Amino acid sequence: MKLLLTDSGVTNPSIQNALVGLLGKPIAESSALCIPTAAYGHPYAGPRAAWRFIRGEEPRAPMCELGWKSLGVLELTALPTIDQERWLPLVQEADVLLVDGGDATYLCHWMRESGLADLLPSLHAVWVGLSAGSMVMTPSIGPDFVAWTPPGGSDATLGIVDFSIFPHLGAFPSNSMANAEKWAASMPRRSYVIDSQTAIKVVDGDVEVISEGEWKLFTP
Repeated sequence: MKLLLTDSGVTNPSIQNALVGLLGKPIAESSALCIPTAAYGHPYAGPRAAWRFIRGEEPRAPMCELGWKSLGVLELTALPTIDQERWLPLVQEADVLLVDGGDATYLCHWMRESGLADLLPSLHAVWVGLSAGSMVMTPSIGPDFVAWTPPGGSDATLGIVDFSIFPHLGAFPSNSMANAEKWAASMPRRSYVIDSQTAIKVVDGDVEVISEGEWKLFTP
């Protein structure tokens, strides 16, 4: 699966060019499904944030407003209550999945409950994550980033990639480089610290940092 793991969406030409390259065609010719689920698990997000994401009203984090050929909403909490044949073909046909931020453990839980996590290896869609939508692809996020406590209390996520992500560098006082270094020291694997102008592209295990901003790689 092709991944574009962003801090704040498609915020600059470099990230947009990387996205178009992954799609293999223009955005205007690509069909997208947006996944707002993570927003419901975070106290600073919730329904209003999910609505703004779907509406494309987040100018600091462009995703749904990029000019897609078509755009639909895939709400993961609803999927376990409906027959798979009603939504699976739409996911299989999508060119891209746009995954909102919020709480990564909440998103991970519903990816597993909905069955979407099991489908990921078979999908041709590009996964474009925003904050928690990116962090969910890592093995774990660290206790500091858990706002919704999953059953069992773990900070584990999907482990599709073999590194962890500390997002929003410099965006909040708690997201300083000094705090990022402390977080990275507690992680058992390499970790990327990224800001709003940075994304991580992953194709068949190959990792490339796309940035017009600030980022840093920490290794254990």
